[in-house]
Order: sequence, then C-alpha cells, then structure tokens
Amino acid sequence: MKNERPEAGAFFARDRSIHPPAYTPGYKTSVLRSPQKALISLDGTKSEITGPVFGHNILGEFDNDLIVNYARPGEMAIGQRILVHGRVLDERGRGVDGALVEFWQANAGGRYRHKKETCLAAMDPNFGGFGRTITDENGYYWFKTIKPGAYPWPNGVNDWRPAHIHFSVFGHGFSQRLITQMYFEGDPMIWLCPIVKTIPDEQAIHQLIAPLDMKAAIPMDMRAYKFDIVLRGRRSTLFENRREGN
Repeated sequence: MKNERPEAGAFFARDRSIHPPAYTPGYKTSVLRSPQKALISLDGTKSEITGPVFGHNILGEFDNDLIVNYARPGEMAIGQRILVHGRVLDERGRGVDGALVEFWQANAGGRYRHKKETCLAAMDPNFGGFGRTITDENGYYWFKTIKPGAYPWPNGVNDWRPAHIHFSVFGHGFSQRLITQMYFEGDPMIWLCPIVKTIPDEQAIHQLIAPLDMKAAIPMDMRAYKFDIVLRGRRSTLFENRREGN
C-alpha cells in the first residue's frame, strides 16, 4: 500500500476515431452483428460491478507456462518456444498492479483446442493453449508459450488470420474486462487480415503488434516479444469489447 493522495477528476478522453465501424462488409459476421438501431447507455448491474471474484490469489505453478501446463509428465508442446512479456499501464504510463491477465491461442499449426474447431492442422496433445498470470507492483507480466500458427477461416474464399494471441485483462468484475489481440512483428499476413483492415487508424494497428525483444530472450532456449497494454486515454490499446471507450 502507498500513502498517496487518490487521483480525482475525469479520465483522459479516448480517441474513438481509431475504432472500426460496426458495419464492415469485408468482415462478414459484422453484417449481422452490427446494431440496427441507435445505441443506448445502460447502467452496470450489481453483479457486473461487484462480482464475480476471480481468485486472483489462486494461481497454479505453471499457469503462465503454456509449454508445459497441459503437457503429459516429461513432455512439452511442439513449436517455436517464445517468451511474451510487458506491462499493463494506465493513461499516464504507470503500471497497474494486481491485474488478472489471461491469454489463449492456437497451437503451432494454427489449431485451437475445442470441439467445434474446423482447422485441418494436427492437434498437439501437449498444448492446451490457455494460461493466466497476475501483474506485479509495476504492472509487469510474462508467460512462456509456443508461437501460434496462422489459420484459414470462413470469411472470404481464402482469408487467413495472422498468428496472434488473445488477451483478457480483468479488474474485479465483468464490467472491468478488456479483450484484445497481439500480433507478431514482421508478419505480412497482418495487413491482409479482414479483421485488421476494419481498424481505420494505422497507428492503432501498430499498437497491437509486439516487437521482437532479444534483450529479454532466454539464450539457447526462446526468443521474446514485448507487448504493453494501455488501459485508458488517447493511447489506449484497441479493445475489441470496448469500442465505445473504456
């Protein structure tokens, strides 16, 4: 705990011009999902504001190591081993401590581990594709994983999703959940993706791309990628579930 005066006043305004329009025919599911009537604002319910309790203090030993957390004893997931790290920041660039960060992804072949998966890539029995961690007092987080593969999806005739990792950042209730995606520096498929193309601001796209960070790499083991998440303000990370502002 710090004996500092609590901050008061409004949050920095968010630049909503970077957000994709709700109706983007190139991203076909938006045709049916986009609102047909004017938006209305609803107050948060009591359950959204006060719960649920996510068990921030209940973390498994390997929750932030996707290489082994679903693997059979003595085995590991298949693929390029990488370390992903960064900070969860507020609008002034200060670290947010105690944030629950969850992440999920496809395996090295581009296949997710769920019953309705249609990708023809092989299933890796030692890779679950999900983990979580808690930010430290400086807002820092890290986890080990396998670099995910790209995969086709039924949007256009030959549309593919670039390699990416999904992130969910929780406060202390559902109303404080933010969801985004991280892409990898140097991937040419980012600029071909119909979902990415819905984002009108190129700088906002670059904020979703994690640069290679060899200073944090583990020698003879894994490369590292750095991905900072900014929660509010004009430099906020683009969150797919908070397009109206967070």
